[in-house]
Amino acid sequence: MKPDIIVIGGGLAGSEAAWQAAQMGKKVCLYEMRPEKKTPAHQTGYLAELVCSNSFRASSVENAVGLLKEEMRRMDSVIIHCADMHTVPAGGALAVDRELFSKEVTRMLEHHPRIEIKHEEIAHIPWSGVPVIIATGPLTSDALSTEIQKVTNTQALHFFDAAAPIVLRESVDDTKVYYASRYDKGGSDYLNCPMNKEEYLAFWQELKDAAVQPLQDFENDRFFEGCMPIEELAKRGEKTLLFGPLKPVGLDHPNTGKRPYAVVQLRQDDAAGKMYNMVGFQTKLKWPEQKRVFRMIPGLENAEFARYGVMHQNTYIDSPRFLLPTLQAKQSKQLFFAGQLTGVEGYVESASNGLVAGINAARLSSGLSPVVFPQETAHGALCHYITTALADIFQPMNITFGLMPDLEFPVKDKKLRRQKLSQRALDHIERLWNKIQMDKEDDSE
Repeated sequence: MKPDIIVIGGGLAGSEAAWQAAQMGKKVCLYEMRPEKKTPAHQTGYLAELVCSNSFRASSVENAVGLLKEEMRRMDSVIIHCADMHTVPAGGALAVDRELFSKEVTRMLEHHPRIEIKHEEIAHIPWSGVPVIIATGPLTSDALSTEIQKVTNTQALHFFDAAAPIVLRESVDDTKVYYASRYDKGGSDYLNCPMNKEEYLAFWQELKDAAVQPLQDFENDRFFEGCMPIEELAKRGEKTLLFGPLKPVGLDHPNTGKRPYAVVQLRQDDAAGKMYNMVGFQTKLKWPEQKRVFRMIPGLENAEFARYGVMHQNTYIDSPRFLLPTLQAKQSKQLFFAGQLTGVEGYVESASNGLVAGINAARLSSGLSPVVFPQETAHGALCHYITTALADIFQPMNITFGLMPDLEFPVKDKKLRRQKLSQRALDHIERLWNKIQMDKEDDSE
């Protein structure tokens, strides 16, 4: 099959980009080097493998990432469709069985009549006269990274991303933990390990002094705040964790009605409920140290780890200087970038980025102008940020209502304001999606 569009990278962004372009009627060749060539973080050869948390974060459209997901649902997102199919309990969040989710994405793309998947590494950008989408993510191979640096005429930027450990549910001491969601929001989906002050201080002391993995291949010690290793947070002060991942507010113990001094939360990681993720415990501690220190947590004294926390380097380009809001390269309109490589952070943000690139590459292939998503939408706000931020201080970003323009008439009530921002965004998405579909129909005639 001679492709109309080439997509490099089969992660969340690349999978979504390939799906969107194919749904627009284009023949797509999707390159994914796994399992032929592995990365430091991936464990399977499935498309859209989740290497960190299994959570797509908040579900409600009163939360910016919930709005982003809803926009994607209304635009036929394969990633959100598969996530909705394989949910696991997570309170007010959308969390998935990671293996079933990735298998479903792989199945849908493999069976799409206009998508061909090739498992091989691409070391050079294939300039073949058709649009190319690079969505190789934070673990882009060295060869392609070098090629990208040449094309962008700049050095790639780097930060570190750390994945949290997963414990086996059967190894948790039920006499010391309790089920609850913060403020009872979404039910009692989290497993909570309460600490008194003495237990917390002992844990904090050991955590901040524990041995970490040497950096070795990493260039510097620069962390993204959204994925700060738990031990790095601990070094910032005795109470830092109490206002972060170990915050006890809204998690009163059901038996005593009292609030613990600190709480470690575990979130279900698979449909069967056999594995639980340590929420907020991304780490670069050495594995024996993880076992020693994390077993100090009440209820985890005999914890068995299905996966220890791991750390890897993330790479992203200088998007404000290099990309247009359509996710096209300024120097070459046939070249698109998508996903974490552009400087977005998070599963949903990466996939949404792929959605934009896939649609625009398909439009370009048809001789249509790529669309700029309105900044009033979550998609448009994110694309606007990564392509207009101050380049000298540009850092990866999650979606937030703060990236969107203010309402025409100010609303003081926070909940109502977010509802109105979301409704405005969805109205814009509906109009844009209708236009995209009409243009698609005209192009097929």
